[in-house]
Amino acid sequence: MSAQDGIVIYHNPSCGTSRNTLALLREKGIEPQVVEYLKAGWTREQLEDLVARMGVSPREILRERGTRADELGLTDPAASGEAIIAAMILDPILVNRPIVVTPKGAALCRPAELVLGLL
Repeated sequence: MSAQDGIVIYHNPSCGTSRNTLALLREKGIEPQVVEYLKAGWTREQLEDLVARMGVSPREILRERGTRADELGLTDPAASGEAIIAAMILDPILVNRPIVVTPKGAALCRPAELVLGLL
């Protein structure tokens, strides 16, 4: 399988879990489209599509550790999904990783082995 098979990993090469997920895909003979989202950034449409495909709220893909999420008020239960997505567009590190999309669905693959359910 390859990227033309519709497999995409939203990847942060400095993240061990993200590297492990990419390695697992490659061990299975899959060369996904690798999107380094910290460089590429996010659009509202991308994020809304991903949360819809995953069946989660924006809060469920919010990365808190090592980010300004708390300082920005995003960890407050009153913070709206709209506010969280807007912050993620401005500061891509706020999106937890890695997110993998395949024809079977999409998931935040923490731990990395969760990717196997998408193959």
